[in-house]
Amino acid sequence: MTESPRDLEALDLDDLKRLVVQLLEEIAGLRAENVALREEIARLKGLKGRPPLKPSGMDKKAAGRRKAKAGRKQARRGRGAKRLAIDETRVIAAPHPPRARFKGYEDTVVQELVVRRHVVRYRRERWLTPAGETIVASLPAGVRGHFGPQLRRFVLAQYHQGQVTIPRLTAQLKDLGIAISKRQVVRLLSAGQDDFLAEARAVLRAGLETGSWISVDDTGARHEARNGVCTRIGNDRFAWFATTFSKSRRNFLELLRAGHGDYVINGAALAYMRRHALSGPVIDLLARHETRRFADQGAWRAHLERLAIDRLEAKAKAVKIATEGALWGSVLDHGFLKDAVILSDDAGQFNVGRHALCWVHAERLIHKLEAFTDRHRAALERIRTRVWWLYGDLKAYCRDPTRAQKAALERRFDRLFKTTTGFATLDRLLARIHANKAELLLALDRPEVPLNTNGAENDIRCQVTKRKISGGTRSEAGRDCRDAFLGLMKTCAKQGIPFWEYLGDRLNVPGTPNVPHLPDLVAQPNTVA
Repeated sequence: MTESPRDLEALDLDDLKRLVVQLLEEIAGLRAENVALREEIARLKGLKGRPPLKPSGMDKKAAGRRKAKAGRKQARRGRGAKRLAIDETRVIAAPHPPRARFKGYEDTVVQELVVRRHVVRYRRERWLTPAGETIVASLPAGVRGHFGPQLRRFVLAQYHQGQVTIPRLTAQLKDLGIAISKRQVVRLLSAGQDDFLAEARAVLRAGLETGSWISVDDTGARHEARNGVCTRIGNDRFAWFATTFSKSRRNFLELLRAGHGDYVINGAALAYMRRHALSGPVIDLLARHETRRFADQGAWRAHLERLAIDRLEAKAKAVKIATEGALWGSVLDHGFLKDAVILSDDAGQFNVGRHALCWVHAERLIHKLEAFTDRHRAALERIRTRVWWLYGDLKAYCRDPTRAQKAALERRFDRLFKTTTGFATLDRLLARIHANKAELLLALDRPEVPLNTNGAENDIRCQVTKRKISGGTRSEAGRDCRDAFLGLMKTCAKQGIPFWEYLGDRLNVPGTPNVPHLPDLVAQPNTVA
């Protein structure tokens, strides 16, 4: 309990602050315990307990809006809030009696969508030169095959953004009068999309080169009638997706190379091997060899065979760690993730480089605990209350960090996760979370890094929806295009660019506004208001 008034007068300022924090934590715990006891009394009396209502997000949203609007004039809502460009003006005559006076017009602005078939026949001139060469006039930019750029744009937007299945999209086009088959729709979606694939890969490289942090997540995916995994890499400026059949750390490192296929032995690679306990003689073999760069997997495997690393007693572990180290060396050699933080949900394959953990997933472990006694339920509720209190103060610190707050939050973290509650399972879990202190409190040194992976989970939901609606992909081109367009669509949203306009510009649809190269936008920080 607290000291007497005479003892309080002898305390200095830091001790008083520490005492106040301790008292506030005890009060929060007593409140939670009081709520739990009231619910238990109601249950024993046969009364209905408190309904399990989730906390409203209205206050948070309102606070966010107030903060965003601070310092700028609020736009007037209503008719004048958004001006529309008028494409056509029609004058409608009104029947009127003789000698009536004309008093001008009353305007009504109506938005309309024109969706109809439009067939164009291009009559291309043909000329025969005196030398016997035939010259044929070129088709307009964007016209490829027997389907125009606007139709291709509609198909891509409906399938990727509208989540329309191929059979339904084919039926929709036929109802509009388009002569097209299901196979032709598939070709429009996956054939000849090299420019989009290249831009998606360039987006990833720009994000890895310039981002101070990335968040990662994965989910199930179907390809070639097999279960696979789709990995999402991104931050608040870009998103990128890749579907593979592996969920290993090696697979994740291969994705971080952003299309490069080489293996590199450098300082970063050797440091990775030491950190993961690869034997010293093996590290010396790799470090002393004159060849440090290997063009592809075949060249790397041949190098391991020449050094007899693949014939060691602990062959599997040695090859695995050496390969991961060479991949990590390649990632840094290409200029990716320079001092960047990788934020994840504590999945083991993502624990590379400078790593941070999601607070929401850490608290979820506590939330999922089952308590079977009143004392344990009260202890669990007290801990959860203190966790969310600390989480809120960490968010406030990230908005306005100070050295004093940093030291105080570190002390609170230790007090919280070193608490002994008497609930053995909970105490072991708290000790396990405390062991991850450096990764959970990394935001104290890097306030720009989010405290959760909500952004990654929100981005990857489009892949989950696509899997549920359209199932899987069959061809490599179909898989690559699905991943690329989902990433481009999410990147456009983060950059404030309508995906419809992006497709129109890339497909040379006449009248479409110019959309800059997405990697150039990703490389510019704070491009989104």
